[in-house]
Amino acid sequence: MSENLIQAASGTPWSDWQHSAHLARATWVNPQQLCPPGRRLVLIAPHPDDEILMAGGLLAGFAGREQDLVLISATDGEGSHPGSERWTAHNLRHQRPLESRQALQHLGLELNRLDWRRLNLRDGSLPREEAFLVNHLSQLLQPDDLLMATWRNDGHCDHEAVGRAAAQAALARKAALLEVPVWAWHWAQPDDPRLPWPRAHRIQLDESLVARKRKALAAHVSQLEPDQGRAPVLPSHLLECLLQPFELVFM
Repeated sequence: MSENLIQAASGTPWSDWQHSAHLARATWVNPQQLCPPGRRLVLIAPHPDDEILMAGGLLAGFAGREQDLVLISATDGEGSHPGSERWTAHNLRHQRPLESRQALQHLGLELNRLDWRRLNLRDGSLPREEAFLVNHLSQLLQPDDLLMATWRNDGHCDHEAVGRAAAQAALARKAALLEVPVWAWHWAQPDDPRLPWPRAHRIQLDESLVARKRKALAAHVSQLEPDQGRAPVLPSHLLECLLQPFELVFM
């Protein structure tokens, strides 16, 4: 799967996903049961904003228990606007980590208490960095950890590389793995057989968590505003899917 799939798809609106029988059958999971106090969540995000798109609601529940959270940002997201005069790679390397910082604060997290690792790998090159990612995660993980990563078939090369590396490291370290679809909401169909529906679960979010996630997403202005006549990087129908009162994961 590749970015060609993302570009070719016109996008699947939430109104279509509402009729998905597979989604309706996905088991509900309580965040506290999934990751109770004392259990560490290790989340690896390919680009700034992916941690919010993936699990902003779940992360908001870690306010006050930052010691149970490790956040890994693989790249600085400098490749999101190829050819842009405003959002050059140089500008984005500065801008996007600032947006992430503000977004995490909107979730209620205290950054001075958070183990936040920025790997500064090149945006778009993570398939070439898989061995490094596996090694980094394998050294970090403990057997009781919950590792969260983008789904290994999400349709973006960086998302897929992170998913593959996480799966390999979790297996080696006997850690539990959650894979999260992000771009699949855009290109997939409601009952798409390419998605691993038997592994699908919905992490339940209350209104306050969804509200914090929405505010955090709004901090990513570079991804939400049109640029030089081009549509925003994050289309509105994708955001609607990702701002429902749950976060879909494959366990």
